[in-house]
Amino acid sequence: MKELDSLVALTKQLRKECPWDREQTHESLKQHLIEESYEVVDALDSGSPDRIREELGDLLLQVLFHANIAEEQGAFTLADVARTLEKKLVDRHPHVFGNTPASGAGEVKENWEKLKMHEGRVSVLDGIPPHLPALLHATRIQEKASAAGFDWKRPDQVVIKISEETGELAAAAHGGDPEKIRGEFGDLLFSLVNYARFIRVDPEGSLRGTIRKFRERFTYIEDELRKSGRTPADSSLEEMDGLWNEAKKK
Repeated sequence: MKELDSLVALTKQLRKECPWDREQTHESLKQHLIEESYEVVDALDSGSPDRIREELGDLLLQVLFHANIAEEQGAFTLADVARTLEKKLVDRHPHVFGNTPASGAGEVKENWEKLKMHEGRVSVLDGIPPHLPALLHATRIQEKASAAGFDWKRPDQVVIKISEETGELAAAAHGGDPEKIRGEFGDLLFSLVNYARFIRVDPEGSLRGTIRKFRERFTYIEDELRKSGRTPADSSLEEMDGLWNEAKKK
């Protein structure tokens, strides 16, 4: 706690003495908060404890920034944030701090959603940030609907749905209506997210992994071509495809 107190004092000093820090508002810092969150995710993907520690610190800085601004405005303090979180955690863990039994993680999650509804939410879908990345947003929406009992029973049913949506997308593409194509493409993606949920795959993380592989392999193509003073624009698709296969083997 001594280190945290020292950090809080440091951020308040920066807020007073640094021209850039002094000018920041909740609004101006929103994008930084989003970017730092993604930096943490990237660090977690890397598996490097040093990177994870550093990026968690950068994310914590954003939390302190917003708490300091709110305190200056007389809205709330960092202590209020901590108290609110502590109360929420106690209230939503009656199986730990109360007498509500929970046999496993699934039942804990179900009880959590029931408690949220008792807190005044109108829809089970309330509380999902609309600005989440689309794949993650779709996953959270489906999880909430599933917890309410609206879901497929078996993964093979989702596979059939994916096949249907693929056919509908192909038909829309043949028809040429941009709005229809966009809608059917979204339906197909939504179905794929559904299947990912059934087979316990994180679609957001899975796609990030595929993107990372693509970047590594395409960079290999560029590096190999650069050895002969060329770029992808100077080579044929067949040559690049051969280098791609080399990258896969490596």
